[in-house]
Amino acid sequence: MTSSASHELTHEIDVDAPPQRVFDLIRAVTTWPQVFPPSVHVEHLERSDTDERIRIWATANGEVKSWTSRRELDPDGLRVRFRQEVSQHPVAAMGGEWIVRRRPDGGSHVTLLHDFRAVDDSPEHLDWIRRAVDRNSTSELASLRLAAEQHDERGALALTFDDTVRVRSSAQDMYEFIHDAARWPERIAHVARVELTELMAGVQRMEMDTTIADGSTHTTESIRVCLPFDTIAYKQLRPPALMSVHTGCWKFTPDGDGAVVTSTHSVVLIPSAVPRVLGESATIDEARDFVRKALSRNSTATIHHADEYIQAQRGARV
Repeated sequence: MTSSASHELTHEIDVDAPPQRVFDLIRAVTTWPQVFPPSVHVEHLERSDTDERIRIWATANGEVKSWTSRRELDPDGLRVRFRQEVSQHPVAAMGGEWIVRRRPDGGSHVTLLHDFRAVDDSPEHLDWIRRAVDRNSTSELASLRLAAEQHDERGALALTFDDTVRVRSSAQDMYEFIHDAARWPERIAHVARVELTELMAGVQRMEMDTTIADGSTHTTESIRVCLPFDTIAYKQLRPPALMSVHTGCWKFTPDGDGAVVTSTHSVVLIPSAVPRVLGESATIDEARDFVRKALSRNSTATIHHADEYIQAQRGARV
């Protein structure tokens, strides 16, 4: 039985940035994992200029949840209304609205509204939802303000890039190799340790020690969203020292008798970490180049190792 009682929560924040810039960040839902700490992965299922259907994976009270929502975009009114089509326990239903208003000084006032129902009207469920909405909304609004107010600086610190390799192996075999990350230490030279936990169907938590070119090892912790057999998206909860944000995506596309594998990285650098990691004289441009080369090197090495391993296994079976 689901609940019939509806509850509401309101969260607000002032942002010293133009309303259109703030609205654009709210509208660009697929970039939320780079802006909002709770968001892991977002993809469009349907979209038009004013309506879209999305699926989102995000953390809530330390758990990973996924749901499907409809969003109504009002660019003229600087509003985005949302309503979950498919919710996850203990949420029976949830919706709300983002509202951006211009302040007299040219800045913005942002209101985030939620209405929700809990499964079975359970006080325990209601408390869980309230805590999750409070925590996530507070975090999202603070991150929204930071991203909008530091727009120009963030542009210099952010980079997104792809590495694409054509392989002999099938897209499904490549997907399965990347999915089975628990076995990477025995298969990939630069991976020293992996602890992989299945949190729910298609969602993994992965802790990994990686050896980099200078021989040092860094530890990362990620949430991975696995969509057989073409996509594995991830967000690092504990990125390397140079980065405040690191999200990525593996794409596997059939191509004749092989496949094309694309690894995408999106990164936001930490300016104060650059001299500590790369030396006192290092610049942001040098840090961007260093990060791109390091991540590209590991991604392409992983793709080539996967292809070689799969081909060797195929040869052993012949």
